[in-house]
Amino acid sequence: MTKSKIFFILSLSFLAGIFGASFYFPQTVNMGWLFFVLIAILILAVVFYENKKNLLVAFAVLFFLGGTWLTTTRLEKIKNLSTEKQNFSSVVEIIKEPELNDMLQNLTVSPENDASQRILVSVSAYQKFSYGEKLSLSCSLELPKNILPDFDYKMYLAAKGVYYQCQKPKIEKLGEVGGNKFYAGLIGVKNGFEDNINQLIPSPEAGLLVGLILGGSHQLSKDIQAEFSRTGLSHITAVSGYNVTIIAEYLMIIGIAIGLWRRQAFWFAAIGIILFVIVTGLSASAVRAGVMGILLIWAMKNGRLANSQNAIIFSADAMLMNNPLLLRYDVGFQLSFLATVGIIYIYPLFNNYLVKKNKVFGLSEILFLTLSAQVFVLPIILFNFSQLSIISPLANLLILPFLPLTMLLGFLAAVIGFVSNSVALVFSWLAYLPLKYEILTIDFLSGLKYAAVPMKITWWEVAAWYIIITSVMIFISRCQKEKQSMV
Repeated sequence: MTKSKIFFILSLSFLAGIFGASFYFPQTVNMGWLFFVLIAILILAVVFYENKKNLLVAFAVLFFLGGTWLTTTRLEKIKNLSTEKQNFSSVVEIIKEPELNDMLQNLTVSPENDASQRILVSVSAYQKFSYGEKLSLSCSLELPKNILPDFDYKMYLAAKGVYYQCQKPKIEKLGEVGGNKFYAGLIGVKNGFEDNINQLIPSPEAGLLVGLILGGSHQLSKDIQAEFSRTGLSHITAVSGYNVTIIAEYLMIIGIAIGLWRRQAFWFAAIGIILFVIVTGLSASAVRAGVMGILLIWAMKNGRLANSQNAIIFSADAMLMNNPLLLRYDVGFQLSFLATVGIIYIYPLFNNYLVKKNKVFGLSEILFLTLSAQVFVLPIILFNFSQLSIISPLANLLILPFLPLTMLLGFLAAVIGFVSNSVALVFSWLAYLPLKYEILTIDFLSGLKYAAVPMKITWWEVAAWYIIITSVMIFISRCQKEKQSMV
């Protein structure tokens, strides 16, 4: 057995341990039995160390138990949190950029005497707060409450490291600023980009451009966000792997144009992606998109799309090792990971049998890349959002080809806006044209009667979907190997 396959099995075992503990805690997990099994496996590994298959099984079980223990420990901590309201009064520091949500502004703060604790404070959107600002805060701390029956808000916040929220906060600004100066500077650059876009381009096109370049749909109205959802295009206004791949493509072209070899151009693009992720604020979604984007562009540029499973699963394990709650309680993580898996495993089939034979200005590639990702993310979308976008393939086909040019022109306009508004205005008008087309197209498609239909599925149906897809992929893989062996 190859080292690559051994690595894959161990990584998958760790992921399976996190999955099992996440969905079955605390019914099937007992830390005492876990420790007993761990000791038994170690003994068996020592006794049968000469048998490589038995040794691999032993280590696979160890990795599985490691994922189980890591997840169970985090869940036990949340389970044992005090349910009693607590009076809180302390100097706190804003540790994340404030998040606007309709008429409210969410602040994530940490007490000065306990930097590891995170508290969510909701205040009016009209109050001005910034990262690193120190406040005198008094309120009543309590555990987050689940308002919607199908959304676990408490665990959603827990996945972000937030265990308590502040009720009836009384806030006094202290006029002091802490935090990381480098990170604060990056946030300043990001806000400058956003301000330049808003000055140069009218709404709602400006909101779309901000989403394309910096991520987020907060500048788009609820009606327009609903249109994006109905057409299956919500992913373009997030810092997704697709957006990052576009940036990487441009950087690869620039690298080759200035005389770099292909491998050097890849590293040039990878560094550019890292800097982009940092500028967008190092949010969890941006980091995920950066990791997945780098891996995807590496696989595609080296012609190893079908052989990059180890890199993808290792990146997922690395993120889950830091925060195992992402697997179940962060839909963004699920969609990013599964979309990448879909492209890696399914797109090569489309590419071999359809794309290579039917190249129509790159449209077939876009269509089948979209379908490859959709096959894997569709159950998660239906389970969480209860809506099936019928028009999604057509919408992606009509919109995605224009996004690279839109992002390039919009980026140039925002950058030049720091130097010359008159020159930036030229690029902003050039960027406005595709932005207007995209907004009008999405508005038209979303208005069609059967653009989207309500559809809700259960966890059992989600599991059945992935079992069927996996079985089909295994069957096709075996057929291909038999065909190759006969040649």
